[in-house]
Amino acid sequence: MDYSKESLDRQAKIQALKDAGVIPYANGFKNKQDIAEVRANEDKTKEVDVLMNGGIVGDFKTAGRLMSSRGMWKLLFSKLRDHSWDIQLCFQKGNVTFNTGKEKVEMIMVDGVEKSAFKIAEKFCQVGDYIWVEWDLFLTKHGELTIFVKEFQILSKAVRPLPEKFHGVTDRETIYRQRYLDLIMNDESFDRFVFRSEFIKTIREFYFKNDFLEIETPTLGNAASWAAAQPFVTHHNDFDEDFFLRIAPETGLKKATVGRFERVFEMGKNFRNEGSDPSHMQEFSVFEHYAVYWNFEDNMKFTEDMFDYVFDTMKLDRKVSITDKQGVEKTVDFSTPWKRIDYIAGVKEKSGIDIDAYGPEDADKLRADIKAAGHTWEWIDTQASATMIDYLYKKVLRPGIVGPAFVYNYPKTMQPLARQSDANENIVEQFQLVLNGWEVLKAYSELVDPKLQQQNFDAQSGALEAWDEEATSGDDDFVLAMEYGMPCQSGWGMWIDRIVSLLTGQDNLRDVVLFPTMKSEKKPISKKQAEKLYRSKKVVVIADESEPAGVVANAIGQLWIEIGWHCKQKLFETKILHDAEANIHYTDCLYGMTNLAGTREQMAEFYQKCLDAGIQAFDFSDIMRKAHTDEEMLRGYKEKKTNEIGYIAVGALIPSDFEKDFLDGLEKFGA
Repeated sequence: MDYSKESLDRQAKIQALKDAGVIPYANGFKNKQDIAEVRANEDKTKEVDVLMNGGIVGDFKTAGRLMSSRGMWKLLFSKLRDHSWDIQLCFQKGNVTFNTGKEKVEMIMVDGVEKSAFKIAEKFCQVGDYIWVEWDLFLTKHGELTIFVKEFQILSKAVRPLPEKFHGVTDRETIYRQRYLDLIMNDESFDRFVFRSEFIKTIREFYFKNDFLEIETPTLGNAASWAAAQPFVTHHNDFDEDFFLRIAPETGLKKATVGRFERVFEMGKNFRNEGSDPSHMQEFSVFEHYAVYWNFEDNMKFTEDMFDYVFDTMKLDRKVSITDKQGVEKTVDFSTPWKRIDYIAGVKEKSGIDIDAYGPEDADKLRADIKAAGHTWEWIDTQASATMIDYLYKKVLRPGIVGPAFVYNYPKTMQPLARQSDANENIVEQFQLVLNGWEVLKAYSELVDPKLQQQNFDAQSGALEAWDEEATSGDDDFVLAMEYGMPCQSGWGMWIDRIVSLLTGQDNLRDVVLFPTMKSEKKPISKKQAEKLYRSKKVVVIADESEPAGVVANAIGQLWIEIGWHCKQKLFETKILHDAEANIHYTDCLYGMTNLAGTREQMAEFYQKCLDAGIQAFDFSDIMRKAHTDEEMLRGYKEKKTNEIGYIAVGALIPSDFEKDFLDGLEKFGA
């Protein structure tokens, strides 16, 4: 780590104190009184003349961080801060004792020089340090409540200085990466996170008052079937199986209702591997609940009651200024009851498209109709019906809703886990709460029919095969639980970060998350180092030399699709290039490629060497070439051992240094 001159000086002081027998990092401190509590005792102040002439009793005892320090001849004035407030300290030369952590002293030898307790306070207690003090209170001639220190002890020495006090921390990168500095220096930030904590506490209280139980469900799962979003994938080494970070706790909570729980909620983290911007984070916090025997209308009433409770308990103003996604600030009045807006009718009114008429099988027609109506967006050409409908709603209807408003009557294709309406089988019983264009919570009557649930999962699998990364996948274990009898119920989920940001007037979700996920700080490297990294690995592909040229070319092409899609290592530093006319081009793989010819036995040996070395290998085989369905491929591979598969081409991204070891044992290789 790099240290400034001041940090090096602080480290020297710490060592000097240790050498003198002082404990600069205490193991604790008992009987602390909050500074706010101390300040409430202004009626117990004493005359300063009495205190300066030895009349110190020590009525109070507290601890905190030193925020400033200035000497005035025989007096030293400092500011002490804890979580509750600030207060001024006054040290008088010859009238204070120092607690070393072992004993109380008036003088101590440091670096071979005798130092008074006052000198320790003046030279060795620095801004950023934690200390405890025992004192009496008095008012200065300017009326400032001040502690006249009788005794003090260093609890924790700071190695690095705090930011300059007059400007605090203003750089956004520093605020997010080093939030602790932001909290120390900026009261507004500290108060915002206190608000967040109180908000969560109040929500929990409301749940408990309404007979809900708080439970926990898994963060890792075998399936990503809980919402229309791309999941994070990780590998479980012990099980040798890919797992997903949960998109939502939905299936776990609903399975709990099968096991007799009637009202359950959970506060936890969700993960969605999507783009990051000021209004979206890939890791975010939620409240989610399920109530047996309720429908979505019961949850509308519950939501209004919850917000009434929160605003009353926290004594919040019902009229809140909220800025929409276009930067327009409007007043949202949280007084209940709230407005209700029909999703299907609203989208049709704004776009002319009746989304009720499109199912999962109508994606091509819906795509054409959306474009004909003058609307488009990135990725529309690969999206399934559900995703396109969601994007259309967000483009034409949601931005104009001030709210609070419940948007309801969603098309069935939007929510495979929701219950369809008894009055109209093409819509589901769902609503979202919208505040000036922002969605903050979602709820719906739950689908509990296992046959319909499986059919919906099957329909979504087609979207996944069409490369719609936000389509949901199936979950056999969830359907199994449902087949044992799942009670009728309604579920509800609220994004904590979103609602707190709106209530506190923040335009970036990271301003209400203590330690938001940040891209790692990479130190710049030289051009020579960068070139070395580019050359550090090589893609080696071996193809069957006995096959016709067309078959080999097809095999290599298929293999590169595999490598590009499934390779766990980063193949591209830059993905998109722009030419002089601003048209988009796509980069090639940054690694060198070697094409070799070999026998099938050599390819099997190469593949096995990769497995033994823990290197990810890829192949194109007779099984793949002849298969017409995924099931045929699955069955074909299941029947073969690794060295029995009829490889047409194999490949791997291998370290260049290992290339000789990998290829030496293989004969008949030719470029």
